[in-house]
Amino acid sequence: MKPHRKLLDWSVQHPRLVFLALAVLVAALGSQIPRIVIDTDPENMLPAEQSARVRHNEAKQTFRLYDLLVVGVVNEGDPDGVFNPASLARIHELTRAIEQIDGVRRQDLLSLSTVDNISQGGPGVVRFEWLMRTPPETREEAHAIRAAAQRIPLLQGTLLSDDGKALAMFVPMDSKSESHRIATAIEEIIAGLGGDEEYHITGIPVAEDTFGVEMFKQMGIAAPVAGLLVFLLMWGFFRSVALVIAPMIVAMVTVIATMGLLIGLGFTVHIMSSMIPIFLMPIAVVDSVHILSEFADQYPHVGDRRRTIRAVMDDLFTPMLYTSLTSAAGFASLALAPIPPVRVFGIFVAVGILLAFLLTITFIPAYIVRLSDARIASLKREPGDGHEPHLLARALAWLGPKTLSTSKAVLTLTLVVVAVSAYGISRIEVNDNPVRWFRPSHPIRVADRVLNDHFSGTYSAAQQGNVDLSGQWSALRQSVEPPSGGQELSVLIDAVFERLDEASDAEADLWDAVLLVLEDAQTEAKVFQTPEALAFIERLQAELQNVDVVGKSSSVADIVKTVHRELREGDQRYFSIPSTAGGVAQTLLSFESSHRPQDLWHFLRPDHRAAAIW
Repeated sequence: MKPHRKLLDWSVQHPRLVFLALAVLVAALGSQIPRIVIDTDPENMLPAEQSARVRHNEAKQTFRLYDLLVVGVVNEGDPDGVFNPASLARIHELTRAIEQIDGVRRQDLLSLSTVDNISQGGPGVVRFEWLMRTPPETREEAHAIRAAAQRIPLLQGTLLSDDGKALAMFVPMDSKSESHRIATAIEEIIAGLGGDEEYHITGIPVAEDTFGVEMFKQMGIAAPVAGLLVFLLMWGFFRSVALVIAPMIVAMVTVIATMGLLIGLGFTVHIMSSMIPIFLMPIAVVDSVHILSEFADQYPHVGDRRRTIRAVMDDLFTPMLYTSLTSAAGFASLALAPIPPVRVFGIFVAVGILLAFLLTITFIPAYIVRLSDARIASLKREPGDGHEPHLLARALAWLGPKTLSTSKAVLTLTLVVVAVSAYGISRIEVNDNPVRWFRPSHPIRVADRVLNDHFSGTYSAAQQGNVDLSGQWSALRQSVEPPSGGQELSVLIDAVFERLDEASDAEADLWDAVLLVLEDAQTEAKVFQTPEALAFIERLQAELQNVDVVGKSSSVADIVKTVHRELREGDQRYFSIPSTAGGVAQTLLSFESSHRPQDLWHFLRPDHRAAAIW
């Protein structure tokens, strides 16, 4: 007996048990679907231990960085752009409303209403006051705000455009998975503001999260539509709803069981795995179509449904098995990919293909033998009964001889197609910018285009990963980084102070000398408080400015130079790094008295042994 006959005979003899088994399978695995956990973050395409991802997360933690979405406000109609009282009033109102959105890090929100104007308050004094604590009442006041902001390098090209037509807000979030919700909340606030300004929301996090949300919505629409198209196509071939329902049941059970198994085993449903139903829907019906087509052709001649289905399965079992195994092996090979969601996708599509094959060779025969006599009788179409061959059959009958008689032309055309395809592959461009995943007219894409026209950029290099600084950074570390021990020095200095309190006059001079040595060592340990290290960062920023994709860079060096200028009575000649570590320390200490001292630690680690360039 052929290997498949036992299973086939059992299926046709116990169709109700087959139906019951399918119902149990659907109930057991389908019950897991409500436990679904959706993950729309493309960052999770990388393993958690991947080196680039580890460094990225370490940098965010070290410098207290958060994912940002960008809100741009553009006024092309007013001669002063956005720097008019009405526009600035609405921007101020929008800022205060964004601060109240759950998930927004209010203390780190960057807007004209939340940053300091850094100005000189006399010889050796720096004044920090809110740049726009309240909206201006006159155009002169608005012009003064613009002039003040233009003197601060951290703001120029970032919060305000060079032409004064646009302003931007950078909204930090506790979690970038909330970016779509926060962006939607901001859109609702904007809808109630009025005015002639255009508002745009963009940024990598909102693009990624919005893409994920819309992707899942599209999958929710596309899967049923794919099922409907498959159903209509098969109905066009067989003209029998009763026959077409069988492969559709196989496809639905395959999709439900596969997704239920994936969710039940604790896997999150990523953007990749959301596409599993789309792949399985057409694959699952292929073998069923072969069986039904052969059955419809042979049954009118055989006249017995059991004998017919046995003959059909004898002919088709081996080719169906091989095609299912090879298809499953192809998808299962994705398990070797270094990307976890791709591995999950490949493995579960492979599982779904094998499950569909098992369901096909058991459920389809059981379903056929349970069809009514009237349904089966409708398949008895003898040659010459006036039934016209199907359009596809007539087309294939015409095409077959033509390909033989025009074989040279067919081969020539094939070579041309291969040549054109090879040329096309040579021009491939990898698109890793999530904003470009949207159509050109999508609001995120429009916002990206408009804001990058007005500002120095809306993406950070850390997110883009286009600049490799490792070699230059190693040179800096080798030249200026001191031995470890900054924390130990602080402990030693505290201990020396305790000894000084108890020391005699003779001992005090000795402990003073020890303290002086330790304090000098501690100053040297603060690498990025030295002029040499800041000068290196300054030179590195100048080199980065020559990179095509870099619109602007910011660092602690910019903060130091700005404060140093104001300490020297606002003289632009002193927009420079002080010549001594003590001078640098004075500028940093002065900045810590601003309304936003935490901004310093986005560029500099508190122990001054690590710095970041934006």
